[in-house]
Amino acid sequence: MVSVTPEPWESTDSTRLRAAQRAELDARYHSDDHEPGAPPTADSIPVFLVARDHDGTALGCGGLRFLSTESAEIKRMYVEPSARGTGVATAILHALEEAARTAGVQTLLLETGPAQPDAIRFYEREGYHRIANFGPYQDESLSVCYARKLT
Repeated sequence: MVSVTPEPWESTDSTRLRAAQRAELDARYHSDDHEPGAPPTADSIPVFLVARDHDGTALGCGGLRFLSTESAEIKRMYVEPSARGTGVATAILHALEEAARTAGVQTLLLETGPAQPDAIRFYEREGYHRIANFGPYQDESLSVCYARKLT
C-alpha cells in the first residue's frame, strides 16, 4: 500500500528524491545540461507530492507547475529504481491528476526525453499523447512532450 501526500519542496525526502532524479538524468544524458527553461523551485511548483510505503519510506515524487488557469506541467516525476514496476508511479501520476482537476486544470503537459523510453511507455500507457514541443522545449532535440485532457 502506497500513500501519496503533499510535502514541502524543501523537505529532506523531497530534496533527496529530486537529487536522485537529477543524478539519473545526468547519467542517462551524459550531461548536466538537459533541462531547457527555468528550473523548478518551491515558488514555481506549488503542488509537490511524495509517495511513501507502509513504513513511511519515501519512494517517489512529482509536482505541478501551473502554466495558465487551464493547464499545468508535471515536473520532477521520479520513482526510486527499487520501487519501479510496483504501481508507485501510477499512484503519483493519478494523485497529480486529481490535484490538477481540483485546481481547475483541464490539460496536463509534460516533457521527457529520448533517453527515457521507460517514461515514454509509462505516459503513453496512462493516456498521454505526443504533442509538438511546447514552451522552453520547442526547439530542443532532447525533449519529447506529451499532453492529456483531464475529464
